[in-house]
Amino acid sequence: MSRKRVCAAVGALLLAGAALATTPVTAGAADDRPTAVVSLGDSAMSGEGAGSYESGTEGQNGNWCHRSTQAMVHKTQLASRTFNLACSGADSANVSLADTVHYTEGSQARRLIDLARQFRVTTVVVQVGANDDVRFADTMVDCVAAWVNPFGASCRSKLEREWPGRLAAMAPKVERALADVRTAMTTAGYAHSSYDLILTSYASPVTEKMDKVLHGPQGCPLRLADAQYGRTVAVPQFNEALRGVAARSGVKFLDFSRATENREACSKGGTTSGEWQRRLTVDPHALVTGGLDAIGLHLAQQSFHPNAAAHAQLGRCITEFVTGGAGSARCLEGADGNLHAVA
Repeated sequence: MSRKRVCAAVGALLLAGAALATTPVTAGAADDRPTAVVSLGDSAMSGEGAGSYESGTEGQNGNWCHRSTQAMVHKTQLASRTFNLACSGADSANVSLADTVHYTEGSQARRLIDLARQFRVTTVVVQVGANDDVRFADTMVDCVAAWVNPFGASCRSKLEREWPGRLAAMAPKVERALADVRTAMTTAGYAHSSYDLILTSYASPVTEKMDKVLHGPQGCPLRLADAQYGRTVAVPQFNEALRGVAARSGVKFLDFSRATENREACSKGGTTSGEWQRRLTVDPHALVTGGLDAIGLHLAQQSFHPNAAAHAQLGRCITEFVTGGAGSARCLEGADGNLHAVA
């Protein structure tokens, strides 16, 4: 090839390269990864109370995450795959990118990064805050103790003094966790607009509308006045604190506070049929899977949590909420007996 022709060929290649370099990329290759929904959070999200726990999360080697195959994320109809990273007892730090370990497991947000790279995550659902300053589980224990000692102070009297302060202390921790979830998704290559990030609140586990005499033996050893305060004051205030967190964080909010209304633990009297919350539950099987480590908290770990029927309904409501496109909604039971996302 002559020198003139070589120069011409090189020039053509340079021009072609320049054209490619200055042409904006308007569309990348089609993302053919399987779609996925991922949940993060604590026991209410992990599926505590729903039974059918994943192998390795029932106390084996110290892992008491109790992730259920019936958890609400697995009942959504939004993607081809569902993943549950939530763990019973987790707090906001365990959800965040912080270097923490809870029941042998590290940061949920860090694990989210790996999932979001492998799959096309369309929705991330977070439910957390109950194990921060709110100390929801400890509060239930205190209320049971108050029932055992009828001549002592009520659970309500203490909560009325402390509850607002607990909520105020919790809120920034949940905000930091949500910010870290955003960072995790950005690290995995996602724009904020490419997926839905949802914060949910919590449903009231108990009600004062129980058998006035037999509710204790039936599995709800709580003073009726304490249960009423929890359902009508404490849980709604908790809900509004989380709504504020969602607004400040720029994420969607799904209100679960009335999701199990009239279906709380012991609301059906002598039968559990139709209830969506577990009554006080002692699980001897925990001794089989977790050994002596189960003695104490873990034997009753499933108590006062949404059961499998509730998780099916909550998953249904999440699906309605996401497909409806609203920024916030409440999960309420409709005339058909199912939960619906009401904007």
